[in-house]
Amino acid sequence: MPKVLLFPGQGSQVIGMGKSFYEQSLLARQYFDWADQCLPFSLTKICFEGPEDLLKETRVCQPALYVLGYIIFACLKEKNYFEKGIACACGLSLGELTALAVAEVFDFKTGLHLVTERGRLMQEACDLAPTGMLSLIGGSIEATEQLCRSLDLDVANLNCPGQIVVSGTLDALNKAQIGAKDLGFKLAIPLKVAGAYHSRWMQSARDNFEKVLAPIPFRPPVITVLANTTGGAMEDPEQIKQALGKQITSTVQWESCLRWLVNKNCIHCLECGPGSVLAGLAKRTDSALEVTLLNEWEHVSSLIR
Repeated sequence: MPKVLLFPGQGSQVIGMGKSFYEQSLLARQYFDWADQCLPFSLTKICFEGPEDLLKETRVCQPALYVLGYIIFACLKEKNYFEKGIACACGLSLGELTALAVAEVFDFKTGLHLVTERGRLMQEACDLAPTGMLSLIGGSIEATEQLCRSLDLDVANLNCPGQIVVSGTLDALNKAQIGAKDLGFKLAIPLKVAGAYHSRWMQSARDNFEKVLAPIPFRPPVITVLANTTGGAMEDPEQIKQALGKQITSTVQWESCLRWLVNKNCIHCLECGPGSVLAGLAKRTDSALEVTLLNEWEHVSSLIR
């Protein structure tokens, strides 16, 4: 049965991510070493040893998740695991770039360059003002919009039924966390991110990233890739470029992506990255979705023995 590849975004990073791959797979080691040569910091050292505050930085976290996600795909491909094909690839936020690299819209090195620039530009936008993100659990979109209007926040992610993420200034988010219960939310949880992603506070990053994207040749994807901005498939290279720019300041339609998968009967998924965030969102969206976690080498090796 063809598999769906899911690639996580920021917030899923953990110290030690990728270490078992580096130790057990020559191919993984080659990709990590390649990234260390290309980046102005040691990705392997930060991924494997931390500190957490440094790994959380946008400029570090984005290439870290991109590299590990692509490595997991590459290790499976090397052992002909995808003989029956890949049903679809989709990624949450920066994970969308990993999905596009897997779909051969650009090669691994070009993707690493794009993710690095995206992370750098978004870090610069983060540094302009103290901002962040807040996950709202158990409430409605109407209550979220009311909260956003009253505190000048933006809806950043529609992740799954009952989980919506908002972005804004830290002061406004603190007020939102206190006032969320009065609007019917069960929980309001600050996210481990450096700024207000997918909101107007990222406009400078979007403007500059679109300039980075402009001269780079994109190819049509060889497998279906879903867009965060629409929740549907994207095929035209120019359309993909526009979507990558727009995504930085727009609401991520992740629940719509998951429902697209169910509607197309693409239900057998592999989460390619640390943690289990996407598996949790899938479970809360539709019980038909089956997600296998591939966050350690032993999980991948069990599939390719």
